[in-house]
Amino acid sequence: MSIIHKLPYEWLVGLRYTRAGRRSGRNSFISFISLISVAGIALGVAALIVVLSVMNGFQKEVTDRMLSVLAHIEVFDARGEMPDWQAAAREAFQNPAVKGAAPFVETQGMLLRDDVMRPSVIRGVLPSEEHKVSDVAKQIKLGSFDALKPGSFNIVIGYALAHALNVNIGEKVTMLLAQAQTTPAGMLPRTRSFTVVGIFEAGHYEFDSALAFINLEDAERMERLDAPSGLRLRIADMHQAPQIAQELKRSMSGELMFRDWSKLNANWFAAVQTEKKMMFIILTLIIAVAAFNLVSTLVMTVTDKQADIAILRTLGSSPRSIMKIFMIQGALVGIIGTALGVAAGVLVALNVDVIVPFIEHLLGVQFLSKDIYLISEVPSDLRWPDVAKIGGVAVVLAFVATLYPSYAASRVKPAEALRYE
Repeated sequence: MSIIHKLPYEWLVGLRYTRAGRRSGRNSFISFISLISVAGIALGVAALIVVLSVMNGFQKEVTDRMLSVLAHIEVFDARGEMPDWQAAAREAFQNPAVKGAAPFVETQGMLLRDDVMRPSVIRGVLPSEEHKVSDVAKQIKLGSFDALKPGSFNIVIGYALAHALNVNIGEKVTMLLAQAQTTPAGMLPRTRSFTVVGIFEAGHYEFDSALAFINLEDAERMERLDAPSGLRLRIADMHQAPQIAQELKRSMSGELMFRDWSKLNANWFAAVQTEKKMMFIILTLIIAVAAFNLVSTLVMTVTDKQADIAILRTLGSSPRSIMKIFMIQGALVGIIGTALGVAAGVLVALNVDVIVPFIEHLLGVQFLSKDIYLISEVPSDLRWPDVAKIGGVAVVLAFVATLYPSYAASRVKPAEALRYE
């Protein structure tokens, strides 16, 4: 209490008005309106934190699943082949951010079985090196990734692709490549029979339904290449991929082209960022509505406290001091609401994995069906910069809402206010 008593009188009066009087019904009503404003701001802040955390969680989940198959950076030789890929890998490893490298050949074709045909991305890899740049070997559900032996013409495909082709381990599929070959019957696509030796599930439908792996040597033979097309790199921090790609472009020799993972899925990431921005704007409007409830609260307070304002003015308070009193009152309401909202939002965002299953069990529903969404749990990724941004916006909106009522209070004329007292 001693610290509070040492505050300037504007703060003392503002604090007194904030905790409201209980002696009269009118003051109690104004106090109730203030509590509603606090609750509204808190609810808006908490909702915004939880929604953005869940959206971040979905983005992280999808990104992790994509990068379990994709490399962080792909390096291509402008000549179409990279004969000495080992030397290129050694140059890449000179950058401390690079943690893994593996050669690859990638092409597009069709996989055919009976009367069913599906477009596919065919990637030739070395099974002994692929684990350095992707997790596909860990995602094998049936069969073995190591069965991709040179010259065996074996293939590993995604589970959705296997389901579409109605093929299982040990059965054969026919690969058709766009590059034609001349035959007595004319120009025909090159074909080759492959044996399915593995089925993987990355958890991302785009890859599970259209990606297949074969041995690097078999891919070179199919594409009529003498060497791999390039290198796939994995780095320590995937978010640094664009920057590391530029560093490697300057440090590595030869006519090389670089492509990081964010460019491979630029449209998807742009759409996610747009959704997050729109959701932030929409939910910020909820906070704005709650914050501007302070305008009506403070206007009512100013009307109710006109006699107090007049007495303070006659005792020598300046209009600036009167304005400060009501700005303090409104700002305190905004800060308290924001603090409660941040606490509630952070608590919920950090415990979504517990709260959502409880609600599902209580209501007997399932929010996410694994058959549709591939995940059955609602992910959450709380990011403190988002929390700081949301809290800052809420406090600023609350402060802006205090300006007009505070200005109106400073314009009260003592003589008129005391005329009927």
